[in-house]
Amino acid sequence: MKILVINSGSSSLKYKLFDMADESVLASGLVEKIGIEGYLQPVTYEPTDGEKLKTEETLKTHREALRHVLGQLSDSEIGVIGSLAEIRAVGHRVLHGKELFTESTVVGQKEVDLLKTLIEVGPLHMPANIMGIEACMSLMPGVPQVTVFDTAFHQTMPKASYLYALPYEYYEQFGVRRYGFHGTSHRYLTQRTAELMGKKPENLNLITCHLGNGSSIAAVRGGKCFDTSMGFTPLEGLVMGTRCGDIDPALIPFLGNKLNLSWDELDTLMNKKSGLLGLSGVSSDMRDLGAAREKGNARAQMAFDVFLHRLVHYIGAFYVELGGADAIVFAGGIGENDAEVRDLVCQRLGVIGISIDRELNSRIRSKEVKLSTDDSALEVWVVPTDEELMIARDTLALAREAVQA
Repeated sequence: MKILVINSGSSSLKYKLFDMADESVLASGLVEKIGIEGYLQPVTYEPTDGEKLKTEETLKTHREALRHVLGQLSDSEIGVIGSLAEIRAVGHRVLHGKELFTESTVVGQKEVDLLKTLIEVGPLHMPANIMGIEACMSLMPGVPQVTVFDTAFHQTMPKASYLYALPYEYYEQFGVRRYGFHGTSHRYLTQRTAELMGKKPENLNLITCHLGNGSSIAAVRGGKCFDTSMGFTPLEGLVMGTRCGDIDPALIPFLGNKLNLSWDELDTLMNKKSGLLGLSGVSSDMRDLGAAREKGNARAQMAFDVFLHRLVHYIGAFYVELGGADAIVFAGGIGENDAEVRDLVCQRLGVIGISIDRELNSRIRSKEVKLSTDDSALEVWVVPTDEELMIARDTLALAREAVQA
């Protein structure tokens, strides 16, 4: 069965087409700057067994972008399928399910209407996610549409992990609680690391570190999420590319008054102008900070140090919460590629008995590998994450159920 996986952003459409017979990727691609006035839309189409094609098109809506993508996939010359009928289901990455959607779900118009009620908790992502679903429903009638939620994996957290110390009625009335994000990645990392260790997920305690422009950590007990660093929104937790992570909430009205900023402007400040970018004044990209640090840029070094401090803080806390762990897993753009971050984190965690092969670590980029030495108290792994494959697997399972029903 061939499954199309869609990740719809506010002005972008990213996709992969899988052949689930062997879980191979047939093609992938990206449409950017959708609906932005004054620009043509850059389109990247990359068949696995063909040449990458880059063009610029006029695609004003996600529906138009999707129609173009489907045309490329089924084109007689550059396509990878004979017809669109070969695509038997579509999987969609969706930011937030709140407590309405606690697992992956086949959706129709009723469910889409429910998703629209969640826009207030994910105003930057949810409208785009929904546009992608509606575009697929319109252009591919009768094809099962499956939603896979970033929050779903974290629904196993106990109340002690997810409740804020606010009046309880706010949780009851408005769902104010910690939800966590990157759940699809943390679920993949849990399952794949268990496979690599030759154990069942239910027999493992793991600390999974999804580190990129957006970063989060999950404490996984017996294969299920026990705690995570992100909260009601993806803003809480670690220092990220442009997000501040944990701060004293009293800073928000303080800065609002000092700078005469509206609530929306404060939200933009914390989400898009803070983090590594705000601290360094250089970039939100760890690679750029590395180059600046080599030239002696003190603020770039400071930003790196703050990032590292918060990261070690969370790993240490989760290790204690779990009562010990079997492994720490690094993934994401930073986790998979930044040997220095991994090395320094593991050095600081030497107090709990971690030891890695530093020479091996220095050579590893985006490869599945065990870094820990035989005498390490717990294993340390690099496992490149694959959220799209996780979405495709869920979509396959639910599409089969829908057909059988």
